Amino acid sequence: MKIVFNPARSRYEAESSYEERLVPKQAGFRWDPQAKTWWTDDQKKAGRLAEYSDDDVRERLEAAAREHAETLAASRATDADVDIPAPAGLEYLPFQRAGIAFAAKRAGTLIGDEMGLGKTIQALGVINLQKSARVLVICPAFLRLNWAREAERWLIDERAIMVVDPKVKAFEAPPADVPSLVIIGYEGATKHASALQSIKWDLLVVDESHRLKNGKAKRTQAIFGFWSKTDRRWVDGIRADRRLCLTGTPILNRPSELWTSLKALDPQVWRSKSYFERRYCDAHQTRWGWDNTGATNLEELNEKLRTTVLVRRLKSEVLTELPAKRRQVVRLPANGASRAVKAEASAYEKHEAMLAELRAAVELAKASDDPGAYEAAVKALGEGAKVAFADISRVRHETAVAKVPHVVAHLEDVLETGHKVVLFGHHKDVLAAIADSLPENSWETITGDVAMDDRDERVARFQTDDECQIILGTIGAMGVGLTLTAASHVIFAELDWVPGNVTQAEDRCHRIGQTEPVLVQHIVLEGSLDARMADTIVDKQQVQDAALDDDVASQYAITIPEDVKQAAATAALKREQVEAQAAELGADLIAAVHEGLQILAGVCDGALELDDAGFNRLDTRIGKSLAMAPRLTAKQAVLGRKLLYKYHRQLPERINETIRDKSEEAA
Repeated sequence: MKIVFNPARSRYEAESSYEERLVPKQAGFRWDPQAKTWWTDDQKKAGRLAEYSDDDVRERLEAAAREHAETLAASRATDADVDIPAPAGLEYLPFQRAGIAFAAKRAGTLIGDEMGLGKTIQALGVINLQKSARVLVICPAFLRLNWAREAERWLIDERAIMVVDPKVKAFEAPPADVPSLVIIGYEGATKHASALQSIKWDLLVVDESHRLKNGKAKRTQAIFGFWSKTDRRWVDGIRADRRLCLTGTPILNRPSELWTSLKALDPQVWRSKSYFERRYCDAHQTRWGWDNTGATNLEELNEKLRTTVLVRRLKSEVLTELPAKRRQVVRLPANGASRAVKAEASAYEKHEAMLAELRAAVELAKASDDPGAYEAAVKALGEGAKVAFADISRVRHETAVAKVPHVVAHLEDVLETGHKVVLFGHHKDVLAAIADSLPENSWETITGDVAMDDRDERVARFQTDDECQIILGTIGAMGVGLTLTAASHVIFAELDWVPGNVTQAEDRCHRIGQTEPVLVQHIVLEGSLDARMADTIVDKQQVQDAALDDDVASQYAITIPEDVKQAAATAALKREQVEAQAAELGADLIAAVHEGLQILAGVCDGALELDDAGFNRLDTRIGKSLAMAPRLTAKQAVLGRKLLYKYHRQLPERINETIRDKSEEAA
């Protein structure tokens, strides 16, 4: 066995006998049938066989290991010893210098710093350092003027700054011999895709790049390109020597949302979408298609991101340069809104119980031998979820309207301090009702129907006019891209289920230019759905950030109980998995599972919480149905074993040992 480096193909190859063939395979090498050799271009995999390497390969691997460690550190660096040109009177913060230095060494970089850390300034710093001649910036349309203003402030060379009007019919690029910065919105980039694709740009900057997470969307294909199934080839998007993606929320909900950006930034490393999804998204085939909505191997993904394209720093790492942010949930009595809150709670309980029954029916149907029963259960769950969503949305709106006087009363108290306020809501009529109660000329609003140019003027007034004390807007329209640092107080009159959206909205105030600690308040009525959402939103933020940040738990005020973590980690089994695992279960393991279920059912009160007293509410029907069965089938035992893993602390050790030992034997 000998490991050598093939410079012609930039890969490591294993020279092995037939008897040694499993050694490189187990190390992760791939088989090349044409060259008839095992190979890898992964330094880590090659390092697993370092004992078989010659001196040249060992030196190469040692150098690669040092580079790996240095890159990993650079992706978190809060300073860098590099001289980056800046206009007179302006200078980059230390962590911004580090981000610019990281990007300058790569053809593709994802700057994923938390909101408010100056990603726009870092992108302009890259332009200053690289002196790129032709630069294209694609951003949400309402940020075009903000980009132009920042470019005028930060760029050191004289260049044509061109802001493309969304209404323009034909795009005309600046002359090739004139340094230029073209700024265009996503819709404009899609509309003028052919013209933009005809130019070879020195640098392409995509701001809020998480908006291109859907590889099937026209704008994603126009900007990043796509694989044509018809022509069996890759169709280029906008061509550029260097690419820079900016987003404070690289993953809004799941790792699969990263793929389009990664493929665009480093197509050599991120080559196979199917491998990425299997490795990091728990992707698997179902009878309804490819399911890539999961998350697996997040620590590995985090490291691979940081050693290829990602530079990301948290506010907690640069608190010497940014003020702190505090969150509060302000619970108010439901006086005057109690009827709406009760109606909301009643609807929620009704639908929660209905969906729990439907989910349990789906789980139990997985163990059925009748495929039709499973399909019917899944269909019923889908229809029930649609009904629940529509009804819950209706009652939430009614509660929000009833909550307006409470929000206004709280807002009046805050405004008496003389501080400016940013207030977010969801429904336009709720924001309008709040605005109607405010003094004339003391406020501005930004909702989805406000023209882009008008948004800029309203933000400018809020930032500079002392008479304008409050700006109100929807999370969707005002929660991204705008700088509202004139306020250090953020109020949420309504909430969004997606924590990434809430975080972005908070960071309109908590960003570069803020000089005071930012207070974020969620105004909720006791017993309302918003009260539940406010209590759980931090938990959701932790799940989303797990792939991006090694240690996020300490960043948040809420501690997640260990039982809840275990419950969340217990993924729902697919029907195919149930069938496969059932074939491996013996009679003694099935008996142990049945006994464990009966023990839990004997003390279960169907509680809402994991309270060490039997099953929680969502698991009660499944657990008790299985426990009361005269005997368990192998498929039912698979479902039962999954439950026992979750509640193992309530079981005798002999049950846990039997399940664990037999499971290991089966594996």
